[in-house]
Amino acid sequence: MVQVRIAGVALDATGQHVLLLKPVNQLPGDGLVLPIWVGQLEATSILVAVEKAPVPRPLAHDLMRSLLETLGAEVTRVEVTRIDDGTFYADITLTTAMGEQIVDARPSDAVALASRVGASIWVAEPVMAEAGVPDVLTETDAAEKLDEFKRFLDDVEPEDFEG
Repeated sequence: MVQVRIAGVALDATGQHVLLLKPVNQLPGDGLVLPIWVGQLEATSILVAVEKAPVPRPLAHDLMRSLLETLGAEVTRVEVTRIDDGTFYADITLTTAMGEQIVDARPSDAVALASRVGASIWVAEPVMAEAGVPDVLTETDAAEKLDEFKRFLDDVEPEDFEG
């Protein structure tokens, strides 16, 4: 397993959201980055958590965190475990009163939850080798994406999250 961090969330050429995971020991522009396509709501939820942006009401992943805290469970790590026919799979490892529990999850949900609770994020080495791409993002690109997201947060309304 390779420990990763959230390098960002970007839009691809077709306007789809892409979560970018980067090994923690690599600088921007070096090594590989793992792109995982996610939905708009999941992308927003991840960015809200990373930026610690205030929201008027809890999002789904905030609710997950609250439920786990209420039950005395703790997220210890999340892992992107495999890729099968273009679909990524993840596990959430929980420490509970019943011992360690592993829960199957979509990577976007696992990462959104991990980003709220401070849990480590890991990617299986075969997944990184198969789906990782060379990192060409610069610090300037990352800053521009962050500014774009902050503008989005200024314009978003609570009704945008109804569903």
